[in-house]
Amino acid sequence: MNARTRLSPLAPAPERQRALALVTALGEAPRGEPGLIGREPELRALREFLGEGAAGGAARVLCGHAGTGKSALLEATVQAATATGMRVLRCAGSRDGDPPALSGLRRLVWPLLARPRRPAADGRFDAVRRMLADGRPVHGGQSWLSFAVLGLLESVSGAGRPLLIAVDDWDALDGPSRDALTFVARRAEGRPMAVLLTARPQRTPSSPLAGLPELPLGPLAPVRSAELLATRRPGLDAQAVRELLAAAAGNPLALLELPARPEEPVPWTPASSDRLAAALAPSVPLLPRATRHLLLVAALHPEGDLPVLLAAASRIAGAELSFAAPEPAERAGLVVSDGTRLRFGHPATAGAVVHGTGRQDRRAAHAALAAVLPPASVHALWHRSEAVEGCDPALAARLEAAHGHAPERDEPPMAVRLLRRAADLYPTPADRGRCALRAAQLAHGLGLERTARTMARRALRECLSPLGTLCAEALAGTGDGRRPAAGPSAWPVPTGAAEQEDALELVRITAAGVAGDDERAGALLAFLDGMPDRSADPRLLHAMATAAPVRRAAPVLAGVAAVRCLADLPVRDLERLGEAALMAGDAQAALDLCRRAERNHRLHDRPDRLPPVLLRQGLAHLALGDRGQGGAAFQRCAELAEAYGHAPHAAAARLLEDLAGALRTGGAVRPGSAHELAAARRSVRSIDAVLAVGTACALVEAGEAAAAWPALSSLLADPGTRATALFALVPFAEAAEAASASAEALAALDGVEAELGPRCPAVVAARLAVARAVLVDDEDVQALPERAFAEALSRSPGLAAALALARGRRLRRRRQVGDSRAALRQAAAGFALLGSAARAARITAELRACGERTGVGAPGMPRPEAARDLLSPQELRIAELAGQGLSNRDIGERLGLSHRTIGAYLYRVFPRLGVTSRAQLAEALRDPRTA
Repeated sequence: MNARTRLSPLAPAPERQRALALVTALGEAPRGEPGLIGREPELRALREFLGEGAAGGAARVLCGHAGTGKSALLEATVQAATATGMRVLRCAGSRDGDPPALSGLRRLVWPLLARPRRPAADGRFDAVRRMLADGRPVHGGQSWLSFAVLGLLESVSGAGRPLLIAVDDWDALDGPSRDALTFVARRAEGRPMAVLLTARPQRTPSSPLAGLPELPLGPLAPVRSAELLATRRPGLDAQAVRELLAAAAGNPLALLELPARPEEPVPWTPASSDRLAAALAPSVPLLPRATRHLLLVAALHPEGDLPVLLAAASRIAGAELSFAAPEPAERAGLVVSDGTRLRFGHPATAGAVVHGTGRQDRRAAHAALAAVLPPASVHALWHRSEAVEGCDPALAARLEAAHGHAPERDEPPMAVRLLRRAADLYPTPADRGRCALRAAQLAHGLGLERTARTMARRALRECLSPLGTLCAEALAGTGDGRRPAAGPSAWPVPTGAAEQEDALELVRITAAGVAGDDERAGALLAFLDGMPDRSADPRLLHAMATAAPVRRAAPVLAGVAAVRCLADLPVRDLERLGEAALMAGDAQAALDLCRRAERNHRLHDRPDRLPPVLLRQGLAHLALGDRGQGGAAFQRCAELAEAYGHAPHAAAARLLEDLAGALRTGGAVRPGSAHELAAARRSVRSIDAVLAVGTACALVEAGEAAAAWPALSSLLADPGTRATALFALVPFAEAAEAASASAEALAALDGVEAELGPRCPAVVAARLAVARAVLVDDEDVQALPERAFAEALSRSPGLAAALALARGRRLRRRRQVGDSRAALRQAAAGFALLGSAARAARITAELRACGERTGVGAPGMPRPEAARDLLSPQELRIAELAGQGLSNRDIGERLGLSHRTIGAYLYRVFPRLGVTSRAQLAEALRDPRTA
């Protein structure tokens, strides 16, 4: 149902109209014409089916719900059969009412019977002709008719041209035609004919089609759904794409027919169209009135329990409805009920069943729902607002007051709805402008960019404060992109709580636009410094980290650490704090905050909001040196982003997943295309810097550290990339040492330390100290990190492994072989745990160069019979599970520990057992007495 038509000349006019703009040939699509997107496996299966039918007979039932593309695939099969010289006979059922008896069969075989020169046969064909033309009964009834039709079709297929019998909507044919064609399909084998029937899923196991080979049609994959939208409906904004993907749930017809509404209607109903309603809910007008009332309130309040919905429908009907009210809709396949909830068979069915409902009926349904829901609930208030007409300042005030409770209950989109409706109901311009602006700000924070622009433009038509006007201009895009017309230096000083809210939203929106512009960034920071009483606000900290991640790293991280009661924070503030900590250089704090946000989203079943959180988690893992966990986070992010239509997050995650793989293996980093990079920048503003730093670090991992020195030194010197390069100070030092540029590198590190100042965060200071330990062959310098930054090293296994590697190499140069081996084993174990396979392999090679065999039982390593005795019971249990192939997260779930705790255990276990990878654990723990 997703390509343009190229119809067979044998196709009757009605079929031409039904398949218009939906089908192309079964094979390759002609140049410039889209094919059936997402149905390539089905097209291949139908191509094979035609071959089977032409060779010796075959039958298929193309089974799928309304809108999945059955008619389009049947039309494509007809075109392919015609192109290969097959004769085509076809008919279609009708869902508009009860079709006349034998109407389907008449349409199928009449082209044969109406010809003057019919195939030679006995008088049965004249009887078939009279029966179909005049409706005269014949001796033998349905059984005789089925055999006669089979004989007629067999004589046609045996005349030298194989036959394709194409029946669309078999389940909507008249009964005698259904029976006769099912009889033919079951006896197609052994005759040069292919019988293709399309039908909707049968809800009873005793379907007449039971036993015939089926080709089921499921929903399109999310990626292919997004591709279909991009091909057939170009120009949709990101919010519209996400909404359509969620509402259509992979149904091609819904993807093409659902309207992308710029604003929600008042009173609200789910979106639909005439064609979609006719396809998904054709039987609604035939349902009892009470059932239609129930469907209406269920569509307006899909999260409601069945007793609540029945109570609301009873108020509309004026009589109490029983639990039997949904049964007619269940028999029609519209809903499924378990006795407590009523669920529509497809998300788009909710709009289809109420499509065309009058405005007054919708208002009455909203009023009924408001009356039966708990009076203090947010949903009751919203339904009440949808039921009123004109202005109602008292209700508007209640909506504005209640919008703050929606995010607390993890319903932020509902908060936008409440504020939008409050703006409708207030009579005064100042109140309307305030609510419209708050709705725009909240929508922008949720990524609802179209709603944010619409509400901001609406706010600009009302009365706003100077700061509110600047904020609305930035949201509406009427200024310089996301920048308001006036720069931060011209912004007025906020006075009062309301203006401070506008100021914080303004800096949140515009901070990304001033990053990289020293003058504007300085003005923004001065503006932020003028609000000392809001210094711990997540929006202020995020804006400060965005504008000056290096200069303001210390106050940002201090502010993040000062936030208390994280469990009570809205999840969006957790995400802002996590991103601020990451930009300021504390990847571990960022990881902890992002994990909190992930748990919150999963707890409230919001997988569509996980992609940005997982993306930041992956970046934090990379910053900590954990390539394995980083790659896994990026993979999960990409899968969810593609499923929910977040194209920028998906593009960024795929690029970063490839980068993590290159860092693990020391391979080449895949350069992204211009389109990928443009999309990824909308998700991760610093994606270019991350990829540049990561590419240079991949050279270090591959053992080509000297080649990485020019890039890393340049990236650290560039103010635009310095914040990202600070995470790569240790690879920077290793590259400098390999390129014999240690003095230059030390000077660069001194410059970074001077820029950070005396309040340099401990996590950054620890990286600086380890980098110096790599560059300076001095025992005191290399011992400093362990003395001064023991806590930071314990939270960063990557730094600890790098420090152990530097110490091992220094001891090896001094010919202290025994101590060198111990340090190198510790480094190899650390890098192996972090997924740095290339680095671990090179360290293993260094151990061999020291004369050590890296297998179990090598000199300097524990003997196999004593290996298990070296571990505590808890360490032994964890090591055994890891040796079985379980991940740190899986082991933690079994033992009730965090995966970081499991990593710390394994970090101690690896050097104790003398192994460098999980693959060696099972062998190391094997008891030789039982071998």
